[in-house]
Amino acid sequence: MKKLFVLICFMLSTSLNAAEMQNIGTINFENSGAQEAQEHFQRGVAILHSFGWKQAISEFRAAQRIDPDFAMAYWGESLCYNHPLIPEQDRASPTAALERLGKDLEERLQKAPTDREKGFVMAVEALFITKGSIAERRIAYKNEMQRLYSRYQDDEVSTFYALSLLSAAGASGDERMGMNVLAGSIAERVFRDNQNHPGAAHFVIHSFDDPLHAPLALDAAKKFANIAPLVSHARHMPSHIFIQHGMWKEVSTSNQSAFDAANELWEQGDSLGDMVHALGWGQYGDLQRADYKRARLWIERLNDIIDADNSTVRGGFPAALATVKARYIVESEQWKTVEVSSQSSTSTLLATGISAINMGKIKLAKKVENLLSAKVKNLKKKEKRAYARGPIPTEIALKEISALLSFSKGKESRALKFLAEGVALAAELRPPNGTPNPLKPVHELYAEVLFDMGRYEESMEMFASALKRRPNRPRSLLGLARVYVKLGNKAMASNYYSRVSKIWQAGEEDLTEVNLYLGAGL
Repeated sequence: MKKLFVLICFMLSTSLNAAEMQNIGTINFENSGAQEAQEHFQRGVAILHSFGWKQAISEFRAAQRIDPDFAMAYWGESLCYNHPLIPEQDRASPTAALERLGKDLEERLQKAPTDREKGFVMAVEALFITKGSIAERRIAYKNEMQRLYSRYQDDEVSTFYALSLLSAAGASGDERMGMNVLAGSIAERVFRDNQNHPGAAHFVIHSFDDPLHAPLALDAAKKFANIAPLVSHARHMPSHIFIQHGMWKEVSTSNQSAFDAANELWEQGDSLGDMVHALGWGQYGDLQRADYKRARLWIERLNDIIDADNSTVRGGFPAALATVKARYIVESEQWKTVEVSSQSSTSTLLATGISAINMGKIKLAKKVENLLSAKVKNLKKKEKRAYARGPIPTEIALKEISALLSFSKGKESRALKFLAEGVALAAELRPPNGTPNPLKPVHELYAEVLFDMGRYEESMEMFASALKRRPNRPRSLLGLARVYVKLGNKAMASNYYSRVSKIWQAGEEDLTEVNLYLGAGL
């Protein structure tokens, strides 16, 4: 092992002292708990707002030890075991936390002295205890929070109601975007009054995490970057909006900071999810800047993590390693093929397939196409989880490889048919809100193929569509520059080449083409 960033030797206590937890934002959560328990409870809620689950559990349990009948301390702990915006992983732990408060709902409600606190308890009862699917329970939770919000619109009811809307939005079909916007408007109101409120800033970001609404969240993202520096998720979250703006340096530094925070709090046996998540996003930001040295460093870091903790094998982190390796190939266009099989990830298959076609290894590319086709069929059979995007990204990857194979054989209309189908599939997913999945954005690939066919006007339109979805991506900017050269629009070509030069100026990408055009003043 080369280096593990003191992953093993630098361990901290799970219970942080007051001085360590000062920088977590500012909240005022009125409740009926004992005064002696308030410091822990208030810190726990503030950290919960930043999704710092481990630290928050420690604070809520400290409050419970001081005041064993403090209903809201158990309420808070129950919300720490599942990310509210991804499929539920653990129903038993929140249930156990609530049952420590009281054996049944009646006993739990008796320990919540006010109607407002009873409303909070009823909400988590609907979320964790009542029967139903995760989608049904999240909608029921949202409904309980809506009833509470109709009576009490203080900061904490407002922010937790906003989060309940975000949590239920994934199960709400066509209503999803409207619920996100409503959540954002509520969180924004709290943020305007208290720009140090961790939940308000955080949930504004989640609410407006799409290309259309992202400008509404930039102020919150910049503020949230400094509200809770000890919570890894809080350091990572601004990069959701930075990606939407194509702010690649900020994407990299935000996730380096998140990685460092997760590393500092890590103890043997802890989940490495925050660390690995930040690692993948940080690499993407560096790849856009053509900082390939740092992009390779992220791969080395993940290798070290896997070497240091065997539990990561069970945690699926080898799949994350496959993704960062594949992303490096696709984004840098340093083509490389590897052995592939039915066990290969979609990312590995896509990177190898695109590489094979560019290297003239058509037989290997055909094998990749067959493996992706089988994977799509298998995923469609297995897909049952609520909120999961299912086989769609893999199906888009299949369309991309099929299109490139067809184009390599001179079957242009067939290639465009596959790409059009890929674009249609992408429309079934939520708008882009992170690193590309599949790794090669299908709109960008479609535009590149149209360019290679000499269909420059259509290519221009598709590159423009790609940039609306993923602003400031240098590969799309470069594509547009080349299109404008072909169309004879010197001003626009210079504009886009200049933007590429600015992004790549400190990187390792070959800028000969860019510099020749700009230097010649054509």
